[in-house]
Amino acid sequence: MPAPLSHIPARALVTALLAAAFCAQAVAALRPHVPLLLAATALSLAVEGVLLRWQRGMLSVFAKTHADITVRHVLRDLLLVVGLLRLGEQHQEPVYTPLVAGLLAFYVLHCAIQAVSVLVRRTRTLPVVTRNIDAAALRLSPAPPILLRRPGPRLLVFGLPATAGLLATAATDDPRCAALGIALSLGLALVGLFDLLVRLLPSRRPAGERETLEWLDAWLAEYRPTVGLYFSGGASSAYQANMWLEPLAKLEGRPLIVLRERFMVPKIAPTDVPVLCLPKVSTLMRLEESSLQVLIHPSNSGKTSQVLRIPTLKHTFVNHGESDKLSSCNPYAKAYDEVWVAGPAARERYAYAEVGVEDKDVVEIGRPQLDDVRPYAGPPSGACTTVLYAPTWEGWDGNPGNTSVIEAGENLVRALLADAGVRLLYKPHPLTGSVDPRAGAADLRIRELITAANRGRTGERPRDTGELALLTEELDRLTTTAVRASADQLERMLLQSAPEPGRADAVARATAAWEEAYWASLPEWEHQVVTAARPTLYACFNEADLLISDVSSVISDFLASGKPYAVANTSGLAEDVFRKAFPTVRAGTVLTPDAAGVPELLDAVRHPEKDRLVEARAELKRHLLGPDEPSSQVRFNEAVQSLCSVAGEHRARMAERLAAETPEIPDQRRSFTPQRPAHPA
Repeated sequence: MPAPLSHIPARALVTALLAAAFCAQAVAALRPHVPLLLAATALSLAVEGVLLRWQRGMLSVFAKTHADITVRHVLRDLLLVVGLLRLGEQHQEPVYTPLVAGLLAFYVLHCAIQAVSVLVRRTRTLPVVTRNIDAAALRLSPAPPILLRRPGPRLLVFGLPATAGLLATAATDDPRCAALGIALSLGLALVGLFDLLVRLLPSRRPAGERETLEWLDAWLAEYRPTVGLYFSGGASSAYQANMWLEPLAKLEGRPLIVLRERFMVPKIAPTDVPVLCLPKVSTLMRLEESSLQVLIHPSNSGKTSQVLRIPTLKHTFVNHGESDKLSSCNPYAKAYDEVWVAGPAARERYAYAEVGVEDKDVVEIGRPQLDDVRPYAGPPSGACTTVLYAPTWEGWDGNPGNTSVIEAGENLVRALLADAGVRLLYKPHPLTGSVDPRAGAADLRIRELITAANRGRTGERPRDTGELALLTEELDRLTTTAVRASADQLERMLLQSAPEPGRADAVARATAAWEEAYWASLPEWEHQVVTAARPTLYACFNEADLLISDVSSVISDFLASGKPYAVANTSGLAEDVFRKAFPTVRAGTVLTPDAAGVPELLDAVRHPEKDRLVEARAELKRHLLGPDEPSSQVRFNEAVQSLCSVAGEHRARMAERLAAETPEIPDQRRSFTPQRPAHPA
């Protein structure tokens, strides 16, 4: 992605200053001119600090042009040495020879540190990454200091005494200054190299690949997982897995989370369920010999096909949300043994799409995430009507009907803000603006409208008792582990070991208390932009009297509450065609891009006798989400146990068939006795 225009002048200025500093240093070294040499070198070092602190993106740009920090640092010191030689008398050149040799030795040590740091990093890169698992047997340890792992900052810090000493010698004509600086740099480099070499000792190294895999097999045999959540995706897609963590944790049996990307491990939300990241396919295949029976897939990815090759497992696709979009009927779904959907609507959707998913493989489980969504309790009881505007993102296909943010968002927000009795909760999709810059720009304008509206409102604010801060601290303590910013995966595995017993229940209680305190801490008249991880979308459902959204799974989920909702029609279709094309719309109000129907919609919310869609919402809720009883969590658990039974029966049949068809072959490793060759006569 290209750099924002606002960053381009700053980057150009930094580049110009760095180039000017080196040019001035070269001129000063060749003339020679001590004041200019000192000023140019100081400016060069200052710009390096700016690059490391505020313009880290430029480091890769310089590296691509073969002007990385090592080259720049060597050039800087070389010009200082040239300046010293030009300043000194000819008979003083032998005095500087040891200094040059010491400087060269420092750079040799720098290269040695880099080589050893690579070896250390490789020994600390295990074939498995864990969370919520006691992996102490793998000899986990804290990561080396960050300076020993990053060559650029290390060279700048370790080499600073040598550079400062050379500068002091240029100013005072005293070689002892340079000797002292170079000696300090050599000392720092030697200490760093020793620290890394010690970590390569057999007693200090983490477990090797073979030992780690043996540990993995032993842990799987001891834990005996029955059902797993399999997830692979990009850095911004973790929410797709996170929405299934709580239902997974409530299942009977021993759940497990299986990831494929190392960067995804810290992105999984707080949970007590064991997490295994298996980046390599060969490591993934070790699940075949485990007790794992079922893998649940909340999304499709390129790496999904790899785990589908394991014949002992049964796979089910649950998706990360259901809507009327074509993405909810992906043909890839036919690759799974079963497809679990919320209700009859999704079953019909697959049948209508004709993507190869057979009706017998579709199982209705409801949406277990919605069991805590509170049902409709009547019209707004407070002074304000709380409206949740939760648009979806623009999608990959550029369809103008995907999101209302671009064409209708500002109009909808203006219409809502114009009503003095409305409190707006704006919760945009996390990916808004990631594909279409217009969506990102519209999102920013909407936030500015809300900020301006809040400035024009006054009212009593709840007294700050400090309760929310205390509950936030308690919830953070329960859900986060203090990890250094410089910690590597091995150190995180050490710190994020098996959770304390009862932590999950404590987190649930703390979360409920936090949400209650959070909403109580906000003035009921103040609009809110909700983008943080807390409060969740479902917590916003419970606070809202009305939802305005797009054609997305947000509508299906909100129907669990039975409250009124509206859908913005930016597709260009007529309303009757729009309702026919998207069944989830039929129990809601359709709003045009100009937001003309907002006043009438608000009136119906405040006066339920004017709400003509009550029965339609109840019928659509059953159609989309299934019956209220048994609960979705119960149906989810029953589906898991049923598929586990199928997997167990399949595994037993395969074992019997293999035993019947495979002839008994003696174990050659035990029965073979090497014979001595006959000696020739």
